[in-house]
Amino acid sequence: MTSVIELEQLSVTFGKRPILRSLDGVLNGRAIGLLGPNGAGKTTLIHTLLGFHPPTSGTARIFGQDITQHAKQVRAAVGYMPERDSFIAKMSCVHFVWLMAELSGIPAEHALERAHEALFYVGLGEARYRPVDSYSLGMKQLAKLAQAIVHGPELVLLDEPASGLDPAGREQMLEIIRRLGSFGINVIFSSHLLGDIEQTCDAVVMIDGGHLIRSGPVASAGLTSVVVVDVLGDANALADRLAAAGIEASVLTDQRLSFTVAGDEAYDQVRDAADHLGIGIFRMAPISHTLEDEFMVIARKGEP
Repeated sequence: MTSVIELEQLSVTFGKRPILRSLDGVLNGRAIGLLGPNGAGKTTLIHTLLGFHPPTSGTARIFGQDITQHAKQVRAAVGYMPERDSFIAKMSCVHFVWLMAELSGIPAEHALERAHEALFYVGLGEARYRPVDSYSLGMKQLAKLAQAIVHGPELVLLDEPASGLDPAGREQMLEIIRRLGSFGINVIFSSHLLGDIEQTCDAVVMIDGGHLIRSGPVASAGLTSVVVVDVLGDANALADRLAAAGIEASVLTDQRLSFTVAGDEAYDQVRDAADHLGIGIFRMAPISHTLEDEFMVIARKGEP
C-alpha cells in the first residue's frame, strides 16, 4: 500500500536559518496529527509539501508522487486550509468556494453545484449567500474548510483548523474532520493542542525545532518510553553515535537529548556510547509514558 507521505531527509533553510532539519520517515493513517509547539516548523512543512517552499535538500512524496517532480499532480490531489484568512473582500461565501472549485480544475457547470454541497456539508448552507466579511470567526474557519474539500481531494492539509474557536465551535470543527475519513479523504491536522489530536487522529507526528521527534499511531504512544539524558559533553555527537547503533535519538539542547527505549539493553548502549566518546552522563531518566508526557518533553526542552 502506498504511504500517505514519505519524508526523505527533507530540509528547508531560509537564508542561513534552518527551519526543517533532515526530516525522514513514513507517515500513514487516515488522520495524521502534526503536533508541536508554536514555531516548531509545522506550517513550513505543510507549505513545503504544497510546493510553496522548495526543499533545500532531500524531498518528500505524497501518495508516491514526488513533491518537486510531480508538483501539479500532487496539488491536484490535495486540499489546503490555511491558518490565516485569505478571502476576497465583499464576495459571498458560495461565490468564493465556487471560484476555488474552478481554480482546482472543476468545470464551471459543476463547480457551483460542488460549492453548494461543500457549504451544506460544513454547516454553512443557510449562510452561503452572505459576504464572508460578515462571518464570525467560527464561520470563517468552516468556509476555509469548505474550499479545501470542494474539489474532492485525496488528502487535506489543515493548518490549526480549530484555532481561536470557542468550545462549541471547536467541537463542531473536530466532528466534521472526523467524518472526512468516511468519504475516503486522508487528513493532516496541524495543531499544538493535544486534545484535538487525540480526538480526531489515529497517528501522530511530533516536530520541534525543525526535527522530527516521534511518529506513529496515537494509540501506541504510551507503549514506549522516552528517556531524557543530560550530558557533560556534546549531545549532538552522542546522538549521532546512537543513531549509527540503531537507537532513535533526538537532540533537545547542546547538552540534552532523548532516546526511545526499545528494551533494557538501550540503557547500556547509551552508557557505552557516551563512555567511548568521553562524555559524562549526570542524569538519565524515563519521563514519558503518554502522548501528553511526550509533548511536554518538547514544550519544556529549554528548561534547565
